[in-house]
Amino acid sequence: MDDNIEDPHACENISDQEEDNCLQNDFKTSKLGTKDYWESVYQKELETFKDIGDVGEIWFGEESMSRVLHWMDKSKIPENAAILDIGTGNAAFLIELARHGYRNLMGIDYSPASVELARNVLQAEDLTDVIVKEMDFLNCQGELKDFDICIDKGTFDAISLNPEKTEEGKELYVQTLRGALKEGGIFALTSCNWTKEQLLSRFREGFQFEQELPTPSFQFGGKKGNSVTALIFKRVH
Repeated sequence: MDDNIEDPHACENISDQEEDNCLQNDFKTSKLGTKDYWESVYQKELETFKDIGDVGEIWFGEESMSRVLHWMDKSKIPENAAILDIGTGNAAFLIELARHGYRNLMGIDYSPASVELARNVLQAEDLTDVIVKEMDFLNCQGELKDFDICIDKGTFDAISLNPEKTEEGKELYVQTLRGALKEGGIFALTSCNWTKEQLLSRFREGFQFEQELPTPSFQFGGKKGNSVTALIFKRVH
């Protein structure tokens, strides 16, 4: 990527000071919350994939997928569960889910370049049954519904960074998520911008907290925290 483009995986490998900033109660909006930024990122990754077959970066690293998959295995999630990957990017998580035997998979992303990249990567993996749609989660017009599991690995973070209508976007995200999940459905969220307490507050209406997944911890200024937060919620009436 060009030097003048921010690293979209900035919370993956960060210094102590940056890590502390990432977990502040209040943080500034950023171009990382804009569609134009992500379209630029995935256009470059698409070109790279076509040139050399490199699928690009994995948001939050492979361990972020492994911890959710481990929880799904322990929870005995059935292989035919309807699973939605919110902000699928390069489809890395969809591929891992398929490799674990899950077969009712859909990924969405509002970036056309992301969707093209994801479809190309899935085709290269011979996973043509996995559905990928170009769709803005905040403007899906009720099209998303009856999912058993919704997975988010950075999309809520990006929405939270959008310079325009930030609070409205966060509220609409929760509303859309409630509509997308069946009652009793599961929401697996990984975030580097929000603490457990903040996420519990944000998803308090219509959701029940189930479990916090273990994530890397750090110590700064005598205080201990986590570089990312990974929570499991259940959709309730």
